[in-house]
Amino acid sequence: MTRTLWALVCLALLLARGAVGAELVRDLYVADVPVADRSSGELARASAEGLAQVLVKVSGSVEVLALAPVEQALRGARSRVRQYSYIRIDTVAGGTGSAPGLAARVEFDPAQVRELLTTAGAPIWTATRPVVLVWLVAEDETGRRFVGPGSDPELVAGLVDGFRRRGVPLRFPLFDLADTAALDPDEAWSLPATLLLAASERYRATEVLAGRIAVLSSGEIAGDWVYLSGTGRQDRSVVRSSAPEFLREGVVMVAEDMASRYALAASGMDGSALAMTVSGIASYADYAAVLSWLESLEPISRAHVSAVTGDSLSLVLTAEADAAQLAGIIELNPRLRPGSGSTTGGLSYRWQN
Repeated sequence: MTRTLWALVCLALLLARGAVGAELVRDLYVADVPVADRSSGELARASAEGLAQVLVKVSGSVEVLALAPVEQALRGARSRVRQYSYIRIDTVAGGTGSAPGLAARVEFDPAQVRELLTTAGAPIWTATRPVVLVWLVAEDETGRRFVGPGSDPELVAGLVDGFRRRGVPLRFPLFDLADTAALDPDEAWSLPATLLLAASERYRATEVLAGRIAVLSSGEIAGDWVYLSGTGRQDRSVVRSSAPEFLREGVVMVAEDMASRYALAASGMDGSALAMTVSGIASYADYAAVLSWLESLEPISRAHVSAVTGDSLSLVLTAEADAAQLAGIIELNPRLRPGSGSTTGGLSYRWQN
């Protein structure tokens, strides 16, 4: 196994620990692009490809690349690179083979990227994003098995890399005794929503992607993806010529749907002030946790506490989003549950201890 593949597998194992409902994605504005050499021409090409990757991650959709301001920016992408370096890789991410190669790591200024997307009228998906839990079953002549780092490292690496390229946090089940008791590969093969959600409950996963994959006699890869989220169930049958293409369909299915729910429309980014109340605050630790979470969210530039009454906080949020847009992002924190009441034109939540 190459060092790059092993690194991705180790990352997948680390991601399986301590699953949560949402995560701050820290590499949205960075891209690694394979290059043939260190020439200026290759750097210019890598800059354009890297900027395209970043824009897709930040906007949530490949459609952004067809917008006129974006097309113009891609032609001058080299001038937009904040810094770059070269790294050695054992395999080209998403490709095949194990020959050593070179990649340019290009980084772009977050403010400039967001300004470009706003100018283009494209949405912006904040860095705090839901985590997707993946159950994938493979079938071959030996039977059916869950795809995991130990059994299918290349499939795992493909999923890790695919979701990383779209800026979506990924988790795999632990496949321990608790998982074995909750769901076996034969049960999972039929993609039953009830059993999948029950098995995923221990991970507090609100986004679950399940799939089944097999190789046809023609050599093609066939299977199905099922995506379970707060908006319901989506099904997609897939026949592709290679495993990476099959995996890509599942990644795109999740990324596009998440972005449609959580990306902020440019028209909503007006720096408005929103009222918010949070009840259930029993200690200073609760107080600090609520403020820390709110101020970690990109659309919120400030969370000001205007009053403390009993166990309730009254806040004023300075945010580049309207109440409806902001609510979906705030509720990624499983401890903030919508309250029974609401402030006038604002938001109301209860903190769960």
